[in-house]
Amino acid sequence: MRLVFAGSPAAAVPSLTALADGPHEVVAVLTRDDTPQGRRRVLTPTPVAVEADRLGLRVVKARRITPEVTAELTGLDPDLGVVVAYGALLREPLLGAPRLGWVNLHFSLLPAWRGAAPVQRSLMAGDAVSGAAVFQLVPELDAGDVYGTLERLLDGTETAGQLLAELARSGAGLLVDVVDRLTDGTATATPQTGAVTLAPKLTLADGVLDASRPATEVIARFRGVTPEPGARVDLDGSGLKITEARTTSTGEAPLEAGRLESRGRRVLLGTASSPVELVRVQPAGKKEMSAADWWRGLPGGVDLRVTPPTPPVPADTDTDTDTDTDTDPKSTS
Repeated sequence: MRLVFAGSPAAAVPSLTALADGPHEVVAVLTRDDTPQGRRRVLTPTPVAVEADRLGLRVVKARRITPEVTAELTGLDPDLGVVVAYGALLREPLLGAPRLGWVNLHFSLLPAWRGAAPVQRSLMAGDAVSGAAVFQLVPELDAGDVYGTLERLLDGTETAGQLLAELARSGAGLLVDVVDRLTDGTATATPQTGAVTLAPKLTLADGVLDASRPATEVIARFRGVTPEPGARVDLDGSGLKITEARTTSTGEAPLEAGRLESRGRRVLLGTASSPVELVRVQPAGKKEMSAADWWRGLPGGVDLRVTPPTPPVPADTDTDTDTDTDTDPKSTS
């Protein structure tokens, strides 16, 4: 079968590699334009573009689907389009150009967490189960019939980066299976059922930890925003990024919400319930370090308290992921 693959971030690479290694012909790879990266703002291709070049595949780079891009891809006469986190909307006439339309690998159990950041929002909500789904792409956001799913039980320690990388690998196998079944005509899709939840892209404000909440909620948010946009607290106007954190035992002595304290070699943050242990941190303008080393470098006798976050801004329901900081930019968003 002749395939057009659309994807951009690292989470899409396992799927591209798996499809290219199979019996199908990947006639083109659609990915986002190169973007400035690093302090020197060097134009850098997407991870998918790098992999496509390694595989010797035709690469089409586009931030938006223009008539020229549509004409180029349609002219390749594809049988099926495959999307894994491309990062821009696919609309008609491109949506209907392949003979079998487009299928999308989405990193949630649809209809839960439709949108740009399903893994992150799932962890922030404290879900016990995550997973992935391959569905038929339709104009409505992540609403098409589902060809297959996989589930992943969560143990409460996974960060968004870790879980997304795992689902990218296991989801690639699910995607290949669906494409194979579409090829031989045995694939069947079922309508989505259940409550719909939305997963809008994250902002920097989503990374602020609210110590006035219970420890379970603080850790859930930490997991969901790590590594991007990153978890942080405000200490008298100076940001402290938290790169590793964990809950403490039920027998831990309580600590006033928002207060930081050193107990032995542990740095604890008080919450509305039990304290949370900060394991690794990154002070503003400095390198990442252990929280214990950071604490030892502070002036003696300092009473540190986390500044409460500002009232939350309503979630951005714009599903068009224009930035490259999203861990999971979506094809339909």
